[in-house]
This record gives sequence, structure tokens and C-alpha cells, in this order.
Amino acid sequence: MTGDPVLDEVCVGTPAGGLRPFVGRYLGYREGMPGGVASGRGTPPPLVRHEAAGAFVVLILGWGAPLDVLNPRSAAHSAYRVDSFVAGPYDGYCTTSTVGAGAGVELLLTPPAARRILGVPLGELANRAVSVDQLTDAWLDRLRVRLAEASGWPRRFALLDMALGARLAATGQVDPHLGRAWGRLAGSAGRIGIGELAGELGWSRRHLAGRFRRELGLAPKTTARLLRFQRAYAALGRESAMPGTPVGPDRPEPSNGGAEPVGNWAELAVRWGYYDQSHLIREFREFTGATPAALGRPGSHSSNPG
Repeated sequence: MTGDPVLDEVCVGTPAGGLRPFVGRYLGYREGMPGGVASGRGTPPPLVRHEAAGAFVVLILGWGAPLDVLNPRSAAHSAYRVDSFVAGPYDGYCTTSTVGAGAGVELLLTPPAARRILGVPLGELANRAVSVDQLTDAWLDRLRVRLAEASGWPRRFALLDMALGARLAATGQVDPHLGRAWGRLAGSAGRIGIGELAGELGWSRRHLAGRFRRELGLAPKTTARLLRFQRAYAALGRESAMPGTPVGPDRPEPSNGGAEPVGNWAELAVRWGYYDQSHLIREFREFTGATPAALGRPGSHSSNPG
């Protein structure tokens, strides 16, 4: 991160009961750069966040300073100077960069929920960020304006409840086969074999891969890898907060007589569903651009959930 943000407000909201299978939580935020941080020209440096890959869809409805969402693999799949956008699912890392004060609400959606709420096949959104004003249906752009004008987070969360509830009521269910496929992948943290999954659905592997990729964004095998990674990434955050956290293969263990580590990377790799330590490190490099040891160091940051 270049420069440290000032979080003036953070407010977490719980969606209405009927929405909870689709939306995990609402995160309202207001942040800006500290007034004393500036370049030689008196301009604050950009706030840059590193975003890990994930088998989920990010929806930001914001107002204030715009930002860039940069896919290092494709400028065409990046978004520039947007305040509200939808992104993902992503099978690689990306960055966001902004200068100035911003505010908004962040929602994290599972692919089946996003397919219904956004009304477009997620194959059109995979590995890319799109401003909401570029979507065919303008309801999200209108909602963004209402959220910006609302007084306070409770009112904003109530508007989200109403808008999302109405949207779900007006849209059909995702193909039950795809819903079941997602449920089995998510429920097993990606550990079910794709051949086994196709057999349960009565589909060929090829048919499953094509349908899943078009409607839910990425191939089922890639989705399984991301779900396993997300579980490990979340566990890494918990392990890193514990005394004696293992320091990993690219950092020597301390010799200062501290607590014994809770394990080593080879043991953690097996625990998290990887073949071995090398497999774990390769996956983390691909999905975050860093090793798990580097991500566990103080000061590493991603705004994606862990």
C-alpha cells in the first residue's frame, strides 16, 4: 500500500432475513488520505490495495473519489476512474488505486447470487471490472445515487434490502444443476472431484464445464482451486495472529527462544488440502502475487476477505 488511509467510518450491516442466503453482509465505509501525507507538489499519494483472487463477485456502490481497478494481465479488463463497479470472479490478483476521499457500500456475492442480482451471465464479468453505468440495466446506477443521498448507514442498508429483495423477486432461479454444483464445490471447499460432480449431476464433464463457466464465471476446476485457496487464505490470517506462527520456507525461523511454531508449511499445506508445500506456494503466488509467508508478515494487506 502506498500511503495509509484514514477510515473515518466503518459500519457493518446485516441484510434482511430473506437476503441472507444471497448476501453475506453490507460493509459501509468512508475513508480518505491523512492530511499530512503529500508529495512535493502537495498532492496526496495514491492509496493502492492488492486484491487476491476469489470465487466471488465484488459489488461496490460508491460516491466520492473515483478509483482504478487494474488487472495486470489485461488493460482491457480493467476499469478506470469509477466510483461504482462489479468485479469478478477473478482467477488472478489485481490492484485498486485511488486519490482522495471515498465512501460507499461493499457487497460480496456468491456466483449464483450475483447471476440473479446482476442479471447477466458471469462469463461476461470473469476477470474484469465493469462500471455499473455500463451494465445493460441501470438499476444499480440509480441505487448508487439513492445511497449517496441517504442520511446514515441504517437508511442505506434499508434501501439495499428493498432494492435487492425486489430484484430477486423479479428474477428466476439459477439452473438447479448449477446451484447444486456450486453448493457441492463450496461445501467441500473445492475438494470434490469434477468427474464425480459431473456424475452426480448426470452431465458430462465437458457440458458441466461449459455451462458453469458461462453462467457462474469460471470453470468448475478453477472454482474448486479458488475455494480451496480462500479457505487457506482465511486460515493463514488466523495462524498469523497466533504466537509462534510458522515463518515459512523463504524466511528463517527466529532463534530468539520464542514459542514453538504451531506447525510448518508442509503440515499446513496438507491441512489446507494441497499436495505439498510447493503446491501451496505455487497457488498463493498465482492468486496473490506473493508467498504465504510474505502475506503473513505484519503490514501485508488486501481488502478481500480472509
